[in-house]
Amino acid sequence: MARSTARKRALNTLYEADEKGQDILSLLDERIAEPGAQTPLPEYAVEIVRGVAEHHRDIDRMLNDHSTSWKVRRMHVVDRNILRIATWEIVYNDDVPDKVAIDEAINLAKTLCDDDAPSFIHGLLSAVSATEHTGDEESGKAE
Repeated sequence: MARSTARKRALNTLYEADEKGQDILSLLDERIAEPGAQTPLPEYAVEIVRGVAEHHRDIDRMLNDHSTSWKVRRMHVVDRNILRIATWEIVYNDDVPDKVAIDEAINLAKTLCDDDAPSFIHGLLSAVSATEHTGDEESGKAE
């Protein structure tokens, strides 16, 4: 299954956990055990959800540090979870080039968010990526 589809499935899971106020990993376990009407979650979607859950605090801190307008808690639920996925890919997944993570996030935003979201997401993720590549120890890069 394409990684784009896996990202969307991961977004659905993160969105649901966020909306319900449910622990991400407990919801993931439910979705793995009982996928319901959907096909089972792709392996990469599971990897994304686990990665975001594991680094949730650091990811949100990075997003808050780089956001010039909205803090994570005030962002739209879909926007913040798209940002979390892409930030995890930029910072913690060396298999995905930053540009791909950013482009994929923008594509999700274009189809799922309001008209202002793609440019906001692009700017914020570009700042995260730039900090990541300056060697800033505060960026949270996994060694």
